[in-house]
Amino acid sequence: MAPAERASTPGAKLIDAFLPASAAGIIELLSPAPVGWGGTLMLGLLHSLEIAVGATCVGLLIGICGAYGKLYGGPVVRDLLAVYTTIVRAVPELVLILLLYYAGTDLINQLLTAIGYQRIDISGLVAGIAVLGFVQGAYSTEVMRGAILAIPQGQIEAARAYGMSPGLLLRRITLPAMLPFAIPGLANLWLIATKDTALLAVVGFFELTLATRQAAGVTKAYLIFYLAAGVLYLTVSLFSNLMLGRLEAWSRRGMPSVKDAR
Repeated sequence: MAPAERASTPGAKLIDAFLPASAAGIIELLSPAPVGWGGTLMLGLLHSLEIAVGATCVGLLIGICGAYGKLYGGPVVRDLLAVYTTIVRAVPELVLILLLYYAGTDLINQLLTAIGYQRIDISGLVAGIAVLGFVQGAYSTEVMRGAILAIPQGQIEAARAYGMSPGLLLRRITLPAMLPFAIPGLANLWLIATKDTALLAVVGFFELTLATRQAAGVTKAYLIFYLAAGVLYLTVSLFSNLMLGRLEAWSRRGMPSVKDAR
């Protein structure tokens, strides 16, 4: 088949719709130089990681407090936390993000106006971290609660017998002892957080998914840019798995391995 005839076939037109003309075109599209979109994708990835790290930290803080409240709080505290974790885990995350992002920021501005302050423009980064952190907190609460329950009660009773205060007990006994049981669940939540940042593209926050959509929309090279975004997400996941595996091995030092227990 002649080159001109091959270029006019439906298959060739379909390939041209998704792929640039050559490898040089692919390199040019993904280049970090101004003519390419590589820098835009990397900036979107940086914003995604910033949100994921911030949301994970907020979720961990909520999770520790929520787990302690569920285990050692009064009836009212336990009931409120049960409502919080049930609703957040039952409602789709996209619905929660839309609700909290728009309704939450509007509620804050209405409260400021009611007490005599001016309305403020809430940073998209801060709002994204707060929204995802609130969602992560519900799941972290249950992970932390299960990890605390997995601690041998003799360690807790011995610490109380020595007269440790609740804060010292948390810092010296509970947190170190529950770490090996909590890391697998928290590792999953971290990986989920890195991908949940893509949901913020719906509200217009600039992160990797929105950057990919913009690049693909301008260049029409949809396959190239969405594959590139998938490779970046996969790279983050693989690196995270490596680091979290080492952290889990460090937290389990001195404990019998699964092989030894057989």
